[in-house]
Amino acid sequence: MFELEKIKELYEEELINFRRDLHMYPELSLKEYRTTEKIKEKLTSLGIEIIDIGMETGVIGLLRGAESDPTIALRGDIDALPIQELSDVPYKSRIDGVMHACGHDIHATTLIGAALILSSIRDKLKGNVMFVFQPAEEVNKGAKLMLEKGLFTDIKADLIFGLHNNPEIPWGKIAIKKGGLMAAVDTIKIRVKGRGGHGALPHATSDPIVAASAIIMNLQTIVSRNVSPLDSAVISLGTINSGTTNNVIPEIVEMTGTVRSFLPETRQMLPERIKEVLENTARAYKVDVELDYIFELPAIFNSEELTKLAYGAAKEIVGEEGIVEPIPSMGGEDFALFTEKIPGFFFWLGVGNEERDMNYVWHSPRFDGDERALIIGSTVMSNMVLKGIDYVNNNRG
Repeated sequence: MFELEKIKELYEEELINFRRDLHMYPELSLKEYRTTEKIKEKLTSLGIEIIDIGMETGVIGLLRGAESDPTIALRGDIDALPIQELSDVPYKSRIDGVMHACGHDIHATTLIGAALILSSIRDKLKGNVMFVFQPAEEVNKGAKLMLEKGLFTDIKADLIFGLHNNPEIPWGKIAIKKGGLMAAVDTIKIRVKGRGGHGALPHATSDPIVAASAIIMNLQTIVSRNVSPLDSAVISLGTINSGTTNNVIPEIVEMTGTVRSFLPETRQMLPERIKEVLENTARAYKVDVELDYIFELPAIFNSEELTKLAYGAAKEIVGEEGIVEPIPSMGGEDFALFTEKIPGFFFWLGVGNEERDMNYVWHSPRFDGDERALIIGSTVMSNMVLKGIDYVNNNRG
């Protein structure tokens, strides 16, 4: 139904300008006030209803079609990162120490593009479209907050589609994968308590630093010896804090880390095995240990049925040659919390362009994406909405 070249003529310049405005004025998680107002202004100008769920940032827009249901949701995140931008482009961040280093300005803009496209055919839509502009993805809080405020409980939707840019995939390509795409994310906090004393008299102490060192090494054997080589997992310790001076063995060592996995059975095994390693290592070194294991985000896992739907929608826009199957990422995405409530599909939008020096990874101070990908993402998402409406109607009752 959608002709990409015609849509480019109509909306591409507008989308590039919108994205550049967001890029110049990035805002940190839960402080996306200007971004929120800009999105509301644009949606309102298109006759899209703004739904207030009592949040200061983030936007929910509802486009009512010719029929009252089903409702298909589209999600894009809007927050930036505390990173100083080092790229030299006219639309470089004007906010010191803050930039869109993960491309959430791209995500928000693709949703605006979908709003432009779909609002132009609202009289032909056999359902509604919900536009979810989510704050605070970078701190894993935004999706949870929106759900707590009633999204998908008080405000119903049947399916949700989301995307993330990927600078390692060339612009013009859409990356679609069945199964695990992005990993489950959990946090570990470890406290090792020993008996401190003089650094010259270690035999009179129970040294928590030595014990913590052994714990760090032993934890690495879990992935190499308890996780199948055909599966994936990560255990990384990111902080270790202890001590006050060079010749004193301290009482306490505190460490924090991240645990990543894909399969539910692996995610269930990891905390049990981590606890066993901690307790047995602590016993060997005559210290006490405490573990706080925090389950944060499930994995992004695309079903076979919705993968077929998304593949068909993307193929109509970019052709079969424009679709690639990506290597999954151990990075996480709180979009996964939405798919615990309603069925959903998540894909990657290629934005890379090596010739234009646009292939820096997420969170790089030189991150940027080829803006020609914006209209492609918007059109593909719009087509997914149409396919999604048909999918829901065909699978009812």
